[in-house]
Amino acid sequence: MVALVFLVLPRPIADWSALFLFVAASATDWLDGYLARAWRQVSRFGAMLDPIADKAMVIVALITLCALSGPRMEIIVPAVVIAFREVFVSGLREFLGNSAKTLKVTKLAKWKTTVQMIAIAVLLAKGIFAHELIERSIGMDPSLVAAIMQGQEVDHFGLIWFERATNIARFAGEVLLAIAALLTLITGWDYFAKAAPLLKEPT
Repeated sequence: MVALVFLVLPRPIADWSALFLFVAASATDWLDGYLARAWRQVSRFGAMLDPIADKAMVIVALITLCALSGPRMEIIVPAVVIAFREVFVSGLREFLGNSAKTLKVTKLAKWKTTVQMIAIAVLLAKGIFAHELIERSIGMDPSLVAAIMQGQEVDHFGLIWFERATNIARFAGEVLLAIAALLTLITGWDYFAKAAPLLKEPT
């Protein structure tokens, strides 16, 4: 859904819709998991579907951010690392079959997911700020825009605020995404290390 809104809706409505959908999906996913554990209503189907839904939501959102940001190394490299890890771990679980019970979700893996969600939400918000900055400066004389940004003219249009918000959201989002990628590598290696003895067993 996050990707589709950019195909059917104009910006910045698409940006707002994508942010709302992603945050709502992340919040309901967390709440659903929390209630299921609190009420001990965890089913085999839910246990299977929940991680798939998480991975699909994250990967689709990352693909969308890569498309929106263009060839930015700060977005593409972490996105590739995260996507590769998710596919690798899913393949590992499928290959191990019943033995995959040894690959339980760790607390660090949960933190990884949380950081991913926050990073993606912040980067989606960055798109809102950036588009608003463009909208407010359209039609203005470039020299006036430059003077406002340099503090030489009064900023009646909030250009400085939106520029700062854009830069802060971009920096924070990219740092969080890098941290998420690092946690992804650590947890991916942890899963592989736990599975290594099982991979050596004869088929």
